[in-house]
Amino acid sequence: RIIFVDTEASNWTYDPVRGQYFWHRFFSHQPDLNYENPAVQEEMISALKFWLDLGIDGFRLDAVPYLYQEEGTNCENLPRTHDFLKRVRKEIDAQYPDTVVLAEANQWPEDVVDYFGDYATGGDECHMAFHFPVMPRIFMAVRRESRYP
Repeated sequence: RIIFVDTEASNWTYDPVRGQYFWHRFFSHQPDLNYENPAVQEEMISALKFWLDLGIDGFRLDAVPYLYQEEGTNCENLPRTHDFLKRVRKEIDAQYPDTVVLAEANQWPEDVVDYFGDYATGGDECHMAFHFPVMPRIFMAVRRESRYP
């Protein structure tokens, strides 16, 4: 699925320097990382730890439903995404227990709830998530001075 249909004709863009196409879920100046590659996963966890060591209190994980791609799917909310988020949360909880992890997942609430992880264990993925459908409605309700956006 092309997210920005008004500016992008495809999720694939040709790079003339490399002579190859690359995948991007959003804009062509934002190539996707290959989370299939264990080295990419390690680098992402290292980057998180770098910032945590500097003293930040939390992360907004942008566009989490789109970390992995799989043929024959819409490439959203895949099980491997949840596996990686569980690993991130485990690493953070072990070394930085007071850190907040926020999922930015522009999905319907019934899909977003999965980004909290296993309810029985108290949640093993993200602590919080944006609720995209309600955000513009709150803005419109305030703007119109009415509880009915």
